[in-house]
Amino acid sequence: MSGHRKPVQERSRRTYDSLLDTAAHLLGEVGIEKLSANLICERAGLTPPAFYRYFDDKQAIVVALAERLMEQQNVVLEAWVARYGQQDLAMISSKVVELMRQMHVVTSSAPGGLWTMRALRAMPALTHLRLGSHNYVADLLTDIYAPHYPHVPRALLRRRTRLSVEIAYAMDEMLKEGEAEAETLFEDASHIFGAMLEYPDYAPK
Repeated sequence: MSGHRKPVQERSRRTYDSLLDTAAHLLGEVGIEKLSANLICERAGLTPPAFYRYFDDKQAIVVALAERLMEQQNVVLEAWVARYGQQDLAMISSKVVELMRQMHVVTSSAPGGLWTMRALRAMPALTHLRLGSHNYVADLLTDIYAPHYPHVPRALLRRRTRLSVEIAYAMDEMLKEGEAEAETLFEDASHIFGAMLEYPDYAPK
């Protein structure tokens, strides 16, 4: 159970989004431990009944934040797949970093994006969302790469693709933390992902 209920009417949607945005900003200010329904309502200028109309508790609103971020990332991913998925391997490989750039924009633009990413790793209730999202990305990319590597066992291709997804998300967190200059990190990513798609032991005879 998600513990939250999405509204249908536009007015209710505005209230729902206001609660989400407020909770996202507060995550960065006070952290998950001090986040509360009352604090969210006070900051949003709403009453507790408005909160509980949509969310069972503070964990439920964090789950909703994570789902919203995953949905926004999937929109970008699916648009990238539609644009480059049928291209030749050289084109696809050259555009992987572009996908990383777009994901960086999505999480940077989302209220509380960094803290939502942290919550995805820290909260057991969000583990299924994080793993589900990462596996979804890995499956899509594996389906794109597979026709170009008919000589490579799919399990190996999928494992490396899955690992590249984890690396990409870790790099995105590094960017948000300011641990590395963006262009340098994107250049590193290009080398790493290129190396992961080399299969000398499975080269066609």
